[in-house]
Amino acid sequence: MKRIALTGLTLAAVVAAGTGGYWAGVRGLPAPGLRQLFDAVGIPAAAEPAGTGAVIYYQDPDGRPVYSATARQTEDGRAFRPVRASEDVSFEDKPLVTADAASPRRVLYYRNPMGLPDTSPVPKKDSMGMDYIPVHEGEDDDGAVVEVSLGRLQRTGVRSEPVERRVVGRLVRVPGTVQLDERRVSVVATRSEAFINEVASVTTGDRVTKGQMLLRLYAPDIATAGAQLLTDLNGGGRDNALGGARQRLENLGLPPEAIAEIERTRKVPLSMIWRAPSDGVVLERNVVDGMKAAPGDVLFRLADISTIWVLADVPEFDLGAVRLGAPVTIRVRSLPGRSLNGRVSLIYPQVGEATRAARVRIEIANPDGALLPNMYAEVEIGTGAAAPVVAVPDDAVIDTGTRQVVILDRGEGRFEPREVKIGLRGEGFTEIRSGIAEGDRVVVAANFLIDAESNLKAALRGLTSQEARP
Repeated sequence: MKRIALTGLTLAAVVAAGTGGYWAGVRGLPAPGLRQLFDAVGIPAAAEPAGTGAVIYYQDPDGRPVYSATARQTEDGRAFRPVRASEDVSFEDKPLVTADAASPRRVLYYRNPMGLPDTSPVPKKDSMGMDYIPVHEGEDDDGAVVEVSLGRLQRTGVRSEPVERRVVGRLVRVPGTVQLDERRVSVVATRSEAFINEVASVTTGDRVTKGQMLLRLYAPDIATAGAQLLTDLNGGGRDNALGGARQRLENLGLPPEAIAEIERTRKVPLSMIWRAPSDGVVLERNVVDGMKAAPGDVLFRLADISTIWVLADVPEFDLGAVRLGAPVTIRVRSLPGRSLNGRVSLIYPQVGEATRAARVRIEIANPDGALLPNMYAEVEIGTGAAAPVVAVPDDAVIDTGTRQVVILDRGEGRFEPREVKIGLRGEGFTEIRSGIAEGDRVVVAANFLIDAESNLKAALRGLTSQEARP
């Protein structure tokens, strides 16, 4: 009978609450709470677990969404209910209590709430009055895995991405200058005393072609050797005698076609024609009509500019990223909007003492002659391996100065710090040489907030030294 009476009182209280709430809403009066009606009819309230931790705010005693940062009272004189840290609002979905939950997991130990390497076998508080956090079975994982509530993850904006293979590289931008290809510079000179009879109408800066006449000269030594060759030819000299005379003419620098002309005409010309040895531009002209040239004097200096060099100064700290054969893009101020492509052909084995930079040589085809010696050039050298490597966004790497760490997302709010070895950086990505694999998920946003919110410092220390556990 007592149970039937209690049930009837409960139903009556619910009906009364609904009726009272309706009339209160119509007339603009405060509606009585269900707790007040239960108190009025004498129904005892179910026991609620006491909260732990410091009081963080105060809530209306009837459970309405009215809060206060300090203690206060309602209009009818009732005190607001203090809400402690363990009773704070959570955005997580609460799992249904089942029969399996009747046996909670065993608490292994309690760890410091501030992430300090301090544990306790029994509940305790730190110097600031904060409760130590219990670590249950399955949550330890050698201290490397940290759990963060899903509600906090949503509020802090934590985001993770899968690890992928990609080409990591960056552009090294350095200044450079256009220089002549040393292998394509030639000199016109005589190997004996000579008198210049005539100089062609060629001046410094003119372009010449291979075989074009440059000057006409008379050399006594050449004339003597030519006469000896004719004597041997006309007297029916032996082959070795003819060969010796011909060799003397070659030693004096007479071109093969000039020697062949002497043998054909059986006459030594009074003056010999000196021709351009290759296509190119006249860099120097040091000869005039009627002058006497000593052996070895430079009469003309020519340069073939169909292929040109660009010499760039790469800083020492970027030198390790530059490799032979790396692609290069070059721009010069005289050709706005146009870029030239080449490749690194040589890295000079010396670093400038004053500039702390090493010189890099790039070879570029210059068929139209647009690039001229000593032009200023803007050089962009591509770095990085051509093959894809395991890489993560730069924001995923936490660099402490002595080591680099990434945060692995293991799902369901579980995170694990992992020490890695990094390689090249470029275009917003960092190469990971060891520590993680393709397909792992790493935190790329708010990873430092995970450190603050989840006491990640203690887990990071677990990477280097394991604290004694009870």
